[in-house]
Amino acid sequence: MRKCSIDDIIGLIEKEACFEVVSEDYSFTLKIEDYVPFVCGAVHDGHQFRKSLWDNCLHTEYERWYEEDPCTRQMVQSLPIVIAGCDSRFEYDLNRPPETAIFDTAWGKQLWKNPLPETEKQHSLKKHSNFFRVVQALISKLESKFQNVIVFDMHSYNWKRWDREVPVWNLGTTNIDNNKYGSLVENWRSKLGTIQLPHSITSTAKINDTFYGKGYFLKFITQNFKNTLVLATEISKIYCDELSGIIFPEVIRSVENQLKVLIPEMVKEFEEAMA
Repeated sequence: MRKCSIDDIIGLIEKEACFEVVSEDYSFTLKIEDYVPFVCGAVHDGHQFRKSLWDNCLHTEYERWYEEDPCTRQMVQSLPIVIAGCDSRFEYDLNRPPETAIFDTAWGKQLWKNPLPETEKQHSLKKHSNFFRVVQALISKLESKFQNVIVFDMHSYNWKRWDREVPVWNLGTTNIDNNKYGSLVENWRSKLGTIQLPHSITSTAKINDTFYGKGYFLKFITQNFKNTLVLATEISKIYCDELSGIIFPEVIRSVENQLKVLIPEMVKEFEEAMA
C-alpha cells in the first residue's frame, strides 16, 4: 500500500486505475482491485487519535474503542472496492456532517478538558472534507460506468447496552428510497439472516430495530447520487467482548468468508432488479 495525495487518488479514479493507497495524512485507505458497481465502506473502523489531542481528551482509549466499529473493514476486505477510515470518530466523525463532526461531548461525557482550538478543528475538518471529495469522485465514476451502484455501509454496535433482545444484524433504511429499493433491502436482510456464526450464535437480522440509517455517509451519497443504493448494515459486537476489548478472530473470519459470497450475490440481484 502506498501513500497518495487526495488529488492523486482522484486522478487515479478518473483514469480507472486499480490501486491500493493510504491518504498522505493516513486518515483513510482505499483499495480498488476492479471497477465494479459496488463499494464496501467502513467509516468507523479507525482507532487512530492524533497526539496533539491526547492530553486534552477526557475519554480513555478504551472508551473511544467502545464507540468505534473495530474490524468492520476486515469483514469486507476481500471485496474489490473498499474505503475505510483510519482515524477515530472521536477526532472527527465521518458519519456526521461537517458542522457536527467534531464532538464536544460524546455519549453523555464531556470530551475535552479545554475547548478545542480552532486550528485543531480545522485540521480535523480538512480530513473529513478530503474523504468526501474521494467518495464523490468514486461514486461519480461508478455511476458513469454502470448507472446503478450499491454501497455496503458497514458498522457495528454495542448490544450489551440494550435492555432487550436485539438482532445480530440491523439495516437502517429511513433515508433511502424504500419504494424503489424496499424489496432489495428485504433480500439483503434475509441473506444476513443465513450467516452461520461460531459458538452457536444465531444470526438474526431486522430492519430499523436498533438504528435507522441516519448517518452522513449514507445521506451524502443518497443526496448526491440518485442511482446509488446505500445499505447501512450494522452487526452487533458479537465478534468481541465489549467490556474487555478482546476480539474474537474466529467470528470475524467467519463473517468475512460469508460476506464475500453474499455481497456479490446481492449485487447480482440488484443489477437484475435495476435492469
